[in-house]
Amino acid sequence: MSSTTPERLRVIPRSENWDDDSDEATSQGKQPIPSLTRAQAQALLANNPHAVSPWWVVAVQFMVGVLVALLAGAVGARWDVFWSALYGAGAVVIPGALMARGMTSAFTNLSPGASALGFMVWALVKIGASVVLLVLATRIVQPLSWPALLVGMVACMQVYWLALAWRRRG
Repeated sequence: MSSTTPERLRVIPRSENWDDDSDEATSQGKQPIPSLTRAQAQALLANNPHAVSPWWVVAVQFMVGVLVALLAGAVGARWDVFWSALYGAGAVVIPGALMARGMTSAFTNLSPGASALGFMVWALVKIGASVVLLVLATRIVQPLSWPALLVGMVACMQVYWLALAWRRRG
């Protein structure tokens, strides 16, 4: 390597072994990160008061959806606005509940690979269910108020941010 090449751009040959990371860390004065035993990991999870259940998020989405639909119906003074906002909330809550059910099943907790695969599958199910519910909206809610439907959807989607804020504060 030439002397003009900065050290941060140094190319690492493929023959270097990544298993030596712990030796390199101790030689640089850093402590290697120890692996946790099963009991230690379970104790860490049990002592984590900031964990947010996906079912809690779905329940809060449902409550926010009903509240927004009631407010939209009261402001609009029409039943079609109420039903449209409620349907919009349902287009978020129902797919979210499907994904929460899938992600909390025993199959997705078998291994890290099964968790990753389960997440991808249930994310696709959630997207598909949302699309189907939106396509069916004009047939189910008569007459449909698209602005009210979108307000219901957006309000329920913002619950994710509230759950993250709650987790940071807690």
